[in-house]
Amino acid sequence: MRRSTTRPRRAAALATATVAATALLLTSCSSSDGGSGDAKGGDANEKITLTVGDFGTFGYQEAGLYAEYMAAHPNITVKAETAQDGQKYWDALTTHLAAGSGLTDIQAVEVGYIAQATGKLADKFVDLGKTEGISAGAWLPWKSEQATTGKGELIGLGTDIGPMAVCYRKDLFEQAGLPSDREAVGALWAGDWSKFVEKGKEYQAKAPAGTFFTDSASGLFNAVISSDTQQYSDASGKLSVKDSPAVQKAWDISVAASQAKISAGLRQFQKPWEAAFANAKFATVVCPSWMTGIVSKQSGEAGKGKWDIAKAPVAANWGGAFLTVPKAGKHTKAAAALAAWLTAPEQQAKVFTKVGNLPSTSAGLQLPAVQSAKLDYFGDTPTGQIYAAAAASIKPAKIGPDDGTAKTIITDNGILDIEEHGTDPAKAWQNVLKGIEDKVNG
Repeated sequence: MRRSTTRPRRAAALATATVAATALLLTSCSSSDGGSGDAKGGDANEKITLTVGDFGTFGYQEAGLYAEYMAAHPNITVKAETAQDGQKYWDALTTHLAAGSGLTDIQAVEVGYIAQATGKLADKFVDLGKTEGISAGAWLPWKSEQATTGKGELIGLGTDIGPMAVCYRKDLFEQAGLPSDREAVGALWAGDWSKFVEKGKEYQAKAPAGTFFTDSASGLFNAVISSDTQQYSDASGKLSVKDSPAVQKAWDISVAASQAKISAGLRQFQKPWEAAFANAKFATVVCPSWMTGIVSKQSGEAGKGKWDIAKAPVAANWGGAFLTVPKAGKHTKAAAALAAWLTAPEQQAKVFTKVGNLPSTSAGLQLPAVQSAKLDYFGDTPTGQIYAAAAASIKPAKIGPDDGTAKTIITDNGILDIEEHGTDPAKAWQNVLKGIEDKVNG
């Protein structure tokens, strides 16, 4: 799943950069004829099937990209294998990589696990930087750096980034006596996630019956920690959850939200959470760009036009992913060409306008289709402008190899335990530390 501002005085230069970057990325597709057999070369007209393994909503099916690619390459059939649970997907992927079998031709990797992919698993992936026409410079610098190994090999092509905002129900805000204009709403909590919790208390005091201010304290944790440049690991990449100021701050704010009863206490991305969208059970959800697609899908027709998007308290990036090509694949050259095409600026723009996954290529962010985008579900909300501006303020964090594991245990075990069972936060915290120790070093 998962994700520079417009500079009018440089429009001509940016247009040139867009064309150049697109050409760079697409050269790999045309140079391999889009369908070379295997890594050793083969009949370009050989009929092959390429499988893409991912999780959540990458948007390729929804944007019609697989169908478009197959129409242009009649000898290639593209099939997707999509998992809904990102942690289970990653656990299965590492098992298959170790075995050298059971892999798809292209495997998506979430940003929380990219440091493992570029570290101890680096030799399992094709160096896409050596694929003709692919240039690491086409992506935001910090995005391509995340997928570069210590040997300088580019093993992942960025799909999207997740600049942060807050999606909110205008109707529920109005019923609770809060402003509904997006600028006024953003001003309610500007500068501090703690203000978000305080406004939640105001909402809850006058909340429409059966509703909560926000969906999940775990989601709030992810938003808060995503605004820090040093999160779960220190500057060397070593896990340091116990001593991390960012983790402690995010934990304290999310626990405060839970104890104030402003959270619906739901585990994100599960069936009850999805149903709560449709039943209008909460007024806000922390909303990286990719979340907009989930909001529209799960809220359904009844929620159309009722949601809007406000600026987050602090700039942050939550999520984003990469496409990799395992060396064990049968058609690595053709897979690399497909991965390059799917992550090219023009394709990234198509995905954004369909499901909200914001481009991670510099040129993609500047395309008019992105800058002027308005997602139909959100009415006249200038979605593209909001998220492109948020992207320009991102200060990327150092990603350690165990960050994804730590995040999952904190949110899906620690905070959820407080939300669902009323566990004392101090005990929940100790359980988190033990869980991380057992998982990472056990």
